[in-house]
Amino acid sequence: MALDSESRTSMWTLPNLLTMSRIIVIPILIASFFMEDERLGSHIAFISFTLAGITDFFDGYLARATGSVSKIGQFLDPIADKLMVGAILLMVVAADWVSGVHVIAAVIIMCRELLVSGLREFLAGLHVSVPVTRLAKWKTTVQMVALGALCWTKGAPALGLPAQELGLFGLWIAAILTLYTGYDYLRTGLRHMV
Repeated sequence: MALDSESRTSMWTLPNLLTMSRIIVIPILIASFFMEDERLGSHIAFISFTLAGITDFFDGYLARATGSVSKIGQFLDPIADKLMVGAILLMVVAADWVSGVHVIAAVIIMCRELLVSGLREFLAGLHVSVPVTRLAKWKTTVQMVALGALCWTKGAPALGLPAQELGLFGLWIAAILTLYTGYDYLRTGLRHMV
């Protein structure tokens, strides 16, 4: 089915372009972990991830401020977030920047992302929306700061910054918030399943 003129126009708004940029940057982020110069790769990963995080704030803000909220934006925004988080979690674990017991925090976050995605899809079929709670927004903020710090594991020490340590601490805080908010979403969803 072809898109009508209005749908095509609403697809190319600034908020949607910002959202799409988060998806487009993922290959750059992944490639930065394979650079021969680990410090340079870490700097590139940190800068790319930070810019992507900034677009995550501004795409929704601009969409609401300009009245250009679109269905494609509502569809792409959570997908872009989950792809970005999933890619970074996989890469920091693969690079051994998150290892040992800390992998548990990464797995908790990844499982929650998948659970909430599936739950939202199920509830959307029932025409039930699950609003994002304030605590879930805090969880996302802590998680993004932690993942950004972890991206800088090899680059930040040259500047005297303990990025990995801060990232691991933040990862555990995000994992704890993830368990609570994930349970909250699941409890809401279960009411519509039985």
